[in-house]
Amino acid sequence: MNTKVQTAIKVSAIALAMVLATGCTGLQNQIDALETKVGQLEQQVASANANSANASTALQAAEAAQATADEALVVAAEGIACCDATNEKIDRMFQRSQSK
Repeated sequence: MNTKVQTAIKVSAIALAMVLATGCTGLQNQIDALETKVGQLEQQVASANANSANASTALQAAEAAQATADEALVVAAEGIACCDATNEKIDRMFQRSQSK
């Protein structure tokens, strides 16, 4: 009878060891999966940061281009005003020459 109890204890110990080993293996698989996901998320964050930096650079370039375009518009308006003034002078000179 004593050997039956010892055998039962040994079988129980082996079964418990197998359950623990299986549980640890499953836990390790979950940890590995989480580490993989964390690595992927880190790559996505790095990519998002790079995209943000590129967008910031593009925004600065666009703002500089807008400033240049605004300056060109002012210069063009000054040129048109000068041209209009010259045309008025020519028209007055022509009218004076016609009235004589």
